Amino acid sequence: MNTRTWMIVLALLVPATTAEAQTTEADVVPFASPRWNRAAADASLVEHMGRSALLLRSGRVTLEDFDFENGIIEFDIALPRERGFVGVEWRIEGPGDFEHFYLRPHQSGNPDACQYTPVFHGVSGWQLYTGPKHTAAIPFSYDRWTRVKIVVWEGRAAIHVDSEAPRLVADLLRETHAGKVAISVPGFAPAHYSNFRVVALDEDPFESPPAPRTEQPQNVPTYWSVSSAVPEATLAGKTSLDASVLSALTWSELEPEPNGVANLARVQAVAANADTCFARVRVESDAERLVPIEFGFSDRVRVFLNGRLLFQGDDSYLTRDYRFLGTIGYFDRVVLPLREGTNEVVFAVTESFGGWGVQARFEDDAEVGFE
Repeated sequence: MNTRTWMIVLALLVPATTAEAQTTEADVVPFASPRWNRAAADASLVEHMGRSALLLRSGRVTLEDFDFENGIIEFDIALPRERGFVGVEWRIEGPGDFEHFYLRPHQSGNPDACQYTPVFHGVSGWQLYTGPKHTAAIPFSYDRWTRVKIVVWEGRAAIHVDSEAPRLVADLLRETHAGKVAISVPGFAPAHYSNFRVVALDEDPFESPPAPRTEQPQNVPTYWSVSSAVPEATLAGKTSLDASVLSALTWSELEPEPNGVANLARVQAVAANADTCFARVRVESDAERLVPIEFGFSDRVRVFLNGRLLFQGDDSYLTRDYRFLGTIGYFDRVVLPLREGTNEVVFAVTESFGGWGVQARFEDDAEVGFE
């Protein structure tokens, strides 16, 4: 395929936006403006690379008087060379509930140079959402301003980083609600921000409809039953799970994400004394049989079948090797000794940071499936 053909294909895949979907100088919000809340951030106004800028070392700087639902967010950022996670949040409904896009300047050109993730109950899901629609490879420059533009409409965000065409088109995974906009740096390397603009949109700026979401395969759960949280220490040394433990908890139904992962943070927060919850599914079998099941989790798990412990594992950040990020995947497999009738598989999942999730699947030719 020649270069011209590749360019044509790319043009067909990228969702174009209308000419009206642009911001102007009038939409700039200077960081010296009282519209910004910098109270909880380590931030200061400085001169940097020939312009007035905000140096954000850590925390969040929030635009307090703009309820953003659909629109355009633009800003310039001077990226550090050191390890950092610098970006922007929107549709902020509370301190721990928002959409998040950030750059990893130390990963220039790598597949995870940037990332979109939803945040629920204060838990960022970056270990649960990787690949297309979540991460993208971008080469960075460190001696000039980098332009970031995010066009948001309903459940879609086209994200431009020094580019006319979007580098990443994300399917937004939180429900569409108006909320605040903020820039954020969680510590590590600081960043300089300048020329922040924001504008609301009243009509869809995309010239093409969104791509249909991938249908869930038949061999994964259609929903999970998820318990309230308990301390991980509750399970220390246990090789069986008493039914009375589960009956004392409250339960919610949770559908998996489009990528098949059940994001447990959708239903609850993590606390020091409540970092583990039970996610259960039922399997019907017409006879006793041995059936392999593949699964993934973040960060630690104990797997019980009909109350008996079958597996215990740790896929936390850096546990596999010094480069392992703790991202979820079908890395583990166990054989279930199923009995005839209803079987209950319970995953006790513990979260430290980066995403609280679980996924499971049977092979396509398995003689059983999830209820």
